[in-house]
Amino acid sequence: MDNLKHYIQENKERFIKELIELLKIPSVSADPAFSQDVIDTSEAIRESLEKAGCDFVEICETDGYPIVYAEKTIDPSLPTVLVYGHYDVQPADPIELWTSPPFEPQIKITETHPEGAIFARGACDDKGQMYMHVKAFEYMIKNDCLPCNVKFMIEGEEEVGSVNLKKFVENNSKKLQNDVILISDTGMISNQQPSITTGLRGLSYVEVEVTGPNRDLHSGLYGGAVANPINILSKMIASLHDQNNRITIPGFYDNVEELSNEERIEMAKAPFDIEEYKKALDLNAVYGEEGYTTNERNSIRPTLDVNGIWGGYTGEGAKTVIASKAFAKISMRLVPNQDWSAITKLFTKHFTAIAPAGVTVKVKPHHGGQGYVTPIDSIGYKAANMAYTQTFGTPAIPVRSGGSIPIVALFEKELNSKTILMGFGLDSDAIHSPNEHFGIFNYLKGIETIPLFYKYFVELSK
Repeated sequence: MDNLKHYIQENKERFIKELIELLKIPSVSADPAFSQDVIDTSEAIRESLEKAGCDFVEICETDGYPIVYAEKTIDPSLPTVLVYGHYDVQPADPIELWTSPPFEPQIKITETHPEGAIFARGACDDKGQMYMHVKAFEYMIKNDCLPCNVKFMIEGEEEVGSVNLKKFVENNSKKLQNDVILISDTGMISNQQPSITTGLRGLSYVEVEVTGPNRDLHSGLYGGAVANPINILSKMIASLHDQNNRITIPGFYDNVEELSNEERIEMAKAPFDIEEYKKALDLNAVYGEEGYTTNERNSIRPTLDVNGIWGGYTGEGAKTVIASKAFAKISMRLVPNQDWSAITKLFTKHFTAIAPAGVTVKVKPHHGGQGYVTPIDSIGYKAANMAYTQTFGTPAIPVRSGGSIPIVALFEKELNSKTILMGFGLDSDAIHSPNEHFGIFNYLKGIETIPLFYKYFVELSK
């Protein structure tokens, strides 16, 4: 792999152009209006894997969007790496907050990315990071230095809960057999300090509906005489946290993993500037559960957040009504040992119980997944750390992420293999938000680092 940097530099413009073309396709899995675009993206991924040098590539149909599967076997006696990624993206709303159209990728210079960053929906999550693996594989094939077998599983429903992936994994466990799973759908501390994500939070996502009268009512004629669903829903949501910002659902914390002081001290070694954090978000203060730092609140502690709330009249001008219904979408990020289905049941029981007379409540579970922790003494982790150390010039720091990739726990259960999370995005890349972007430096550094993971994983496996 002596010519790795030279190959990347020689093909830099092509790598960037190919990613930009992929980002132009609005593969929004949550919105049926984009269904053909999602399917078109799966075809584009299939074509890319074939061109990169896979022996076998297929589009596997599911009850939802297809999964692209590919493989390259050079010797059955050698280890096998399974690469997972997703080609679907989040909705781009609110469109008006984007500085350029979300599906018309543009390269812009920023303070964080002086070499430029690609601004587009999906740039970092996960098309850019997924495509790094395709290009890293291309390099190893073209230069005859692929040291082991490779399998790719790229899905199109990650942003809506990977509903059909579970069945696919269960039904294809033999096909997907591997020695380690490699995912780039996380981030790192900075472009100067790499990190490896060793923990993910689980997720329970629900939608609630509060119904009062059988129709919208005149707020003058009925105000004060009937329960207002919007007022009631607001009070119910407010009651889900106490004065210390702890969640009030009975039994919610029963199985929460409590880290030792030693573990918390190790976590605190990761560089973090609270003033820079507040400045980046235009905040005058941080907020969260009492007794924990900001980095602990968003990684090792569970949370409950309202992701959307609506009801009544929200158009221009005034309309004096008491709405018949009010709605909210609520997500709970969970830590290891919290079972997402059990938490969903606890939430449903509690939220229904606190509803006052005069309204009825429905709780609709959407999707969820378990948390995950990977050991730092595994061969996979050591190989990843060696790769980062070589390309960045400094060892990676193990960190726990506040995000969720529910299928990681599923992989371990069904495929009996560990997952290594080699992320190259930054917290400032605005994933799931307007103006999502991915640094050119990060994109190319990922392509440079990934082949070294293969090299060291095979060497350590001997």
